[in-house]
Amino acid sequence: MMAQSAGVTKGLEKDLLHGGDLDGARAAFPGAPEPWIDLSTGINPWPYPVPEIPAEAWTRLPGRAAERRLREAAAACYGAPSPDMVAAASGSQALIQLLPRLRAPGRVAVLAPTYGEHAACWAAAGHRVQEVARPDGTEAEVLVVVNPNNPDGRLLPAADLLALADRQAARGGWLVVDEAFADPDPAASVAAQAGRPGLVVLRSFGKFFGLAGLRLGIALAAPELAAALRTAIGPWAVSGPGLAVATAALSDPDWIAATRNRLRDAAERLDRLLVAAGLEVVGGTALYRLVCTPNAFAHYTALGASGILVRRFDYRADWLRLGLPPDDEAMRRLAAACRGMLA
Repeated sequence: MMAQSAGVTKGLEKDLLHGGDLDGARAAFPGAPEPWIDLSTGINPWPYPVPEIPAEAWTRLPGRAAERRLREAAAACYGAPSPDMVAAASGSQALIQLLPRLRAPGRVAVLAPTYGEHAACWAAAGHRVQEVARPDGTEAEVLVVVNPNNPDGRLLPAADLLALADRQAARGGWLVVDEAFADPDPAASVAAQAGRPGLVVLRSFGKFFGLAGLRLGIALAAPELAAALRTAIGPWAVSGPGLAVATAALSDPDWIAATRNRLRDAAERLDRLLVAAGLEVVGGTALYRLVCTPNAFAHYTALGASGILVRRFDYRADWLRLGLPPDDEAMRRLAAACRGMLA
């Protein structure tokens, strides 16, 4: 195990690196070997093969027809009844920030612990935000549920979510379901119910398709709300190249089916490696695994010293989240680092 100076360790205890922050990781672990293996994001390490992009996608402003084709492809892929129920933005983060501005300040409940940007964005827009451990019993006008949850993979059945949506609609509110990690196993998705009163579904293109740098998020909602979102986002919400690539990817059922199988097999292989290293796998999805260990910080620093970045959490000091290693060499390095942790 590569030793860390007291100053580095103290800084790591205070400052959490966000997912994908390799610059921060290199600063925190200056002696780590290159290339870094980034397991901190939960992004598919085997991206969709980028098709040939027409020259006009680069040289002209995105046209309405291309944007309509993307919405049609998204509706078909996610099972939404109509492209009129689809709004696209430059990443699901943009939609998370925008939704709170479409309602007057009120009460918002976020099923927690989960992705922190939901509570932060609703609070920044002037709403009174409460993090709750259960989705029932709250009187909030807006309820936010990440399903499957990040980072533990907690999954609420679709029937339960639809009952919550009906309850929220009855009080003039919303149920916002963030399905950023639903693509590998869509059985519990409620995207096909888009258009149901009170229901807003968010999908993240980049995670499953492995193209996070493209920056594309999709909202599925009743036509009136989807139209309001499109108006609030403004014209040219997605780049021309982004429209071309995403439309092709969302329209490729063979690649989608094969990738679901590949991710499932890779997650099972990662589980075997982690269990062999004496770590307890307590949750996750096919894109990432969550382990629970009282030595999480020591393991985090040992992995960092080995040039492997994983995700840790300020609210659970005994959790670490690991994405899928991209190849056999990455698996070998991770296995060796795990053995070193136990030495």
